[in-house]
Amino acid sequence: MKAIVCGAGQVGSQIARTLSEEGNAVTVIDQDAALVRRVTDAFDVSGVTGFASHPNVLARAGARDADMLIAATSMDEVNMVACQVAHSVFEVPTKIARVRTESYLEAEFSDLFRRDHMPIDVIISPETEVAKVTLRRLMTNAAFDIEPFLGGRVKVLGLHVDETCPVINTPLGQLTELFSTLRALVVAVRRSNKIWAASRDDQLLAGDDVYIVAAAEDVQRTYGIFGKENLTPERVLIVGSGNVGLRVAQQIEAEGVLRAKMIERDRDRAERAADTLERTIVLNGDALDTELLSEAGVSEADAIVALTDDDRTNLIVCALAGQAGCPVSIALSKDPTFQRIAEPLGVNALINPRATTVSSILRHVRRGKVRAVYSIGRGEGEVIEAQVMATSPIAGKRLRDINFPQGSVVGAVLRGEELLMPKGDLTIQVGDVMVIFAVFQAVRKVEQMFRVSMDFF
Repeated sequence: MKAIVCGAGQVGSQIARTLSEEGNAVTVIDQDAALVRRVTDAFDVSGVTGFASHPNVLARAGARDADMLIAATSMDEVNMVACQVAHSVFEVPTKIARVRTESYLEAEFSDLFRRDHMPIDVIISPETEVAKVTLRRLMTNAAFDIEPFLGGRVKVLGLHVDETCPVINTPLGQLTELFSTLRALVVAVRRSNKIWAASRDDQLLAGDDVYIVAAAEDVQRTYGIFGKENLTPERVLIVGSGNVGLRVAQQIEAEGVLRAKMIERDRDRAERAADTLERTIVLNGDALDTELLSEAGVSEADAIVALTDDDRTNLIVCALAGQAGCPVSIALSKDPTFQRIAEPLGVNALINPRATTVSSILRHVRRGKVRAVYSIGRGEGEVIEAQVMATSPIAGKRLRDINFPQGSVVGAVLRGEELLMPKGDLTIQVGDVMVIFAVFQAVRKVEQMFRVSMDFF
C-alpha cells in the first residue's frame, strides 16, 4: 500500500512509523522542514516539505498513485482541503481526516461530508474519542487502561500490580489452574518500561503493569483476583471546560446517571459552559486553589477528571484532590513521560489524547478482516481483533500447532455467539474472530496470518 500522511507531529509520525514498519510505502508532508527531516531520519519514509493542501505538494508526494491519504495536521481546514484535492485531482481511493472544530461535527451540518461535497471517508475527532475514553475510565476506574473488543464481549484491562496484589510472584500458568472457570488471560507485561507477550512461566512483580483479556462478565472477578476494587461514581468533578471537558459533561448529562460540577479558570469559557450545560454547576476559578476545590466539594466527590490543556495542572489538581479525600482521579496528559510520576501522585489513570487518536486512525487503516486495533502505551504493542478467512493459513489448525510470531499471544476467540478462551487443543475455524496481543515488531506478521496486510478497502 502507498500512503501519504499529512502532518509530521506526534500523531502523524506515529502513524507513519507504524505503516512503514508494516512494509507500506509512506510519504510524510509537513510545512516544517525540521519535522520532516526528523521523521525521515528516524523511519523508513519519504518526506516532502510544504502545505499538504496544495496540489503541487501532493503531486510531489506521489498522490497520483497513492492508495490512502491520512490528513493529521493541526489545522482542520488543511486536513479537509487536502482530502478534497486528493479526491478531485488525484482520485485517491481512501481519505481520513482529523477534525477538531466542534462546528464541523454538529449533526445539522453532517451533509458537509457527503462524498459529493467534502469527500472524506473517515472523520476522526480527537476530542470525541478522548471523551469516550474518559467516561470509560471513569466507570472502570480499577484499571488504568480499558478497551472493549468483540462487540463488548471482552475487555482489555490494564492493571497495575502493587505490593498487596494477591497473585504476586505466582507463575501465570498457575493462575489458570487456580481459577479454572475464570475467563481472563494475562497477555502482556510491562516492567521497567519494557513490554512483552506473557507466557505461562512469567511471574508478576510489584510495579509491573499487566494487560488482561477478560470476558465482560468476569471483569469484576478479575479485579478482585488482582486486589483491585472498582468504585461506582455518583458525583464527579470536572476540571476544564474545553472541548473534551464540555463533551464529557454533556455525555454525563445525557446519560443521567452521574452528577457533575465543573471548574474553569477562564471567565468567558466558564460562562459559555454554564450556558451550554443544563444540570452541571460551573465554577469560575483556578482548580489549583485549594479553597475553590473545597468549595466545589472535592472531599465529597467520588472522582475528579482533570482535562485542561496543561498536563502539569492536571496532575497537580489530581494530587490535591487525592489529599482531600477524592478516591479516583483521571488526568489528561499529552506527555507519556508523566506516566512514571502518576502513581506516586495518586493519579489512577492518564489519558494520552495523541495515543487515543492514533488508535482511532489505525482502526480505519487496517485491511481486510482486521476489525479493530488498539495501540498499547506509546505504540510498543497492539491488541488486534481479526476474523479468520478460508485463505488464512491458520484455519483448521489447533492453536498448539500454529506458529504464532514471537511476541504475540491469543487472548480470546469468538465463534458465533460463543466466547472461547485459548487452549492448545482448540481448533481455529473459518469465521472465528480472534483477539491477539502483539508487540510492535510482530504486528505485521500477525496481520499476514489473516491475509490482510495488502488488501484494500
